[in-house]
Amino acid sequence: MTGTTRRARTGWFAAWLARPLASFHLVVAIAVLLTVLGLVMVLSASSVESYAIGKSAYSLFIQQAMMAAFGALLFYIALRIPMRVMRQLSFPVFVVSMALLVLVLIPGIGTEVQGSRRWFDLGVVSVQPSEIAKVTLVVWGSHLLASRQSEKAGYKDILMPLVPAGLLVCFLVVLEPNLSTTIALGIVLSSLLWFGGLPLRMFVTIAVSGGVAAAILALSAGYRSDRMRAFFSPGDDPQGIGYQARQALYSLADGGIWGRGLGQSRAKWSYLPNAHNDFIFAIIGEELGFLGCALVLGLFALFVYTGLRIATRSVDPFLRLLTGSATTWITGQALINVGYVVGLLPVTGLQLPLVSAGGSSLAITLLMFGIIANAARHEPEAVAALHAGQDGRVSRLLRLPKPEMYSPVRAHASRAKAKAKPKPKPKPKANAVSSQKRRALPPSGKGRGGSDARRSIDSDSARRTTSRSTESWRSTRAWEPSYPMKHSRDERGNSR
Repeated sequence: MTGTTRRARTGWFAAWLARPLASFHLVVAIAVLLTVLGLVMVLSASSVESYAIGKSAYSLFIQQAMMAAFGALLFYIALRIPMRVMRQLSFPVFVVSMALLVLVLIPGIGTEVQGSRRWFDLGVVSVQPSEIAKVTLVVWGSHLLASRQSEKAGYKDILMPLVPAGLLVCFLVVLEPNLSTTIALGIVLSSLLWFGGLPLRMFVTIAVSGGVAAAILALSAGYRSDRMRAFFSPGDDPQGIGYQARQALYSLADGGIWGRGLGQSRAKWSYLPNAHNDFIFAIIGEELGFLGCALVLGLFALFVYTGLRIATRSVDPFLRLLTGSATTWITGQALINVGYVVGLLPVTGLQLPLVSAGGSSLAITLLMFGIIANAARHEPEAVAALHAGQDGRVSRLLRLPKPEMYSPVRAHASRAKAKAKPKPKPKPKANAVSSQKRRALPPSGKGRGGSDARRSIDSDSARRTTSRSTESWRSTRAWEPSYPMKHSRDERGNSR
């Protein structure tokens, strides 16, 4: 009976996973569960210290809840944006994020906290432009590589536009300084190159070079070198640089299997610095025990499965690159955070996505989850089900638009048609009519009319050459969408 019940449950779950919108529902459920868990743990971990410094015990929780609401709005906006529009806006938004990284370094514009200039202080909240740069790099890099794949470009064309831009973003973040976000950007760039089809030999070379650069940066500054020294020699300074890591281990050990109970942590009483931010996983382990930690890790494991499932099922190369790279970035950041909390990695300061306190990180991560959920609705089976009227309760409640079916044949035909489409001839002006009359006269060689005729012919040939070069540039520029652009009235009618 037990085996029959187990097989029945397994069959039900497999049947549920086979539903067209299963990936979309999984992404939404994971985002909601992690965000709610994060809000609860931020309230538990920050209430004591907030009250100790004279503020309300709910002050940090209220800020986190406000940013969670703003992130939910970004999540909804990301669900409604068509992929064609997202690709068109990817490069301009990426340029804007780079401009923000430059502006935050200027004294008087960027806010300096503890020696780092990383934030824009907007009064109520602070915005960290390096978090925005993660999303823009993922979206623009995915669009860039997808466009180059459709053009069957070489490896040099894949590396040259993307790698210099990614390294420039990393350099601007290093100047803040912010090594943890630089590591996250390195994960984004590496995942883009991996899913973009870079050969293993070149990928290993770039990865080794990035590791060497990260090691140099880690040993170049005083506080970063102290962290490395504390990791390799944890007993040298247990009350100094190694205090935070040791207290995190004590907190995890105190939790045991079942935990001390929600809100019953001892480490949050000023024993564990940054308990609500970088080391919130230790508070989860102390209050909820091993089972709570397993729940968090299980949700991220389910997110990895869902993200790779979406990437595998997508027929659009842009969505494959986007979901694969975003899943790698979020999961890699979570594993690094858990790794240094449990003592397997040196402390880097990377936050636990959707769980740690941090307004910009929470909102931007929810935006990325919304983009992944939008990609889940573009799976071929999901598109067919949505157009057949099988919207589901969530889609009907949110009034989401129906996604467009991606057709590589139609996209290729549209690009070929755009290249071969003749441009209308401009209407002749008055001086052009007079030049045509002069051109009709027999050339004299020495007269003024002969030089004007030659000048007119030269300008016409230069105009035609410029038109051909401009058309070629437009067909190969990085931010040109590979989606079919609907020009005719019949195509617009079919799209509905």
